[in-house]
Amino acid sequence: MNYTLHQLHVFLRVARVGSVTKAAESLHLTQPAVSIQLRNFQDHFDIPLTEVVGRKLFVTDFGREIAAAAEKILNEVQAIDFKSNAYKGELTGRLTLTVVSTAKYVMPFFLADFIQQHPGITLQMDVTNKSKVIRSLERNEVDFSLVSILPNLNTENIPLMPNQLFLVGNTAREFPEPVYPNSLIEELPLIYREPGSGTRQTMERYLEDNKLNVTKKMELTSNEAVKQSVIAGLGYSILPLIGLRAQLTNQTLQIIPVAGLPVTSTWHLIWLKGKQFSPVARYFLEYIEREKERIIAKQFGWSTAFAERFDRVEKP
Repeated sequence: MNYTLHQLHVFLRVARVGSVTKAAESLHLTQPAVSIQLRNFQDHFDIPLTEVVGRKLFVTDFGREIAAAAEKILNEVQAIDFKSNAYKGELTGRLTLTVVSTAKYVMPFFLADFIQQHPGITLQMDVTNKSKVIRSLERNEVDFSLVSILPNLNTENIPLMPNQLFLVGNTAREFPEPVYPNSLIEELPLIYREPGSGTRQTMERYLEDNKLNVTKKMELTSNEAVKQSVIAGLGYSILPLIGLRAQLTNQTLQIIPVAGLPVTSTWHLIWLKGKQFSPVARYFLEYIEREKERIIAKQFGWSTAFAERFDRVEKP
């Protein structure tokens, strides 16, 4: 058999995403080019690797076995390249991540020094909502994901740092009391994130746990859009502190002290259990385990200090 590494790579991507079109997009190839490579690869086997039912592509049981073997082969090839570059003092390869939208305020600080130390690494990071992050992880399309709510998947993780959510509003109205009963939230028009967002899930859990009947003013698809709407006076929201530094500093937003807040979850770097790491992914994991406390102290000390001014209060 004379199939190529490129054919293995193309077939593995098709098997992961279940679509020639999506595989072509992610590989930056044309759809006909992917179809040709897939057909040429299939010609090496008497047993079908894929089948089309109702215009939808499915990978056969045999195809899934070949995809698993292809992943191992490509990882071994990458390991060979890594060893070659290691002798020259270089670390090269690709690191792929998906992160929930709020994590864009977190993940870059855990990547910066690592990427600067190893300029031969290519970084691919997709910032999206929680449901899409989990989908990419479930399909084994990425090395790691960063989430604040652990998914119902067979994963392993490293906890990074707390994610604290506060009630915020603009500064047009004063809230002089040291703490307000959570019933205050029932009087305020709330701005929500879209379904599938981890921020929305955490916010709704707090409201349900406290049996609060609230008025949903609007629903937006990013924390940035929510922040700007709150600043404009369109409503209030419960948002992660980590994304509010600039607005709190320039006093376009304020934290409103409410009983039971902040709600705290934890940022976790997660990966599929049993994941076959590339050398780059393995080195990055070791780097995070070794350096995370230093990074947190250097880059996020401000959030710890700020949160200490708003000790959680269960009763007003």
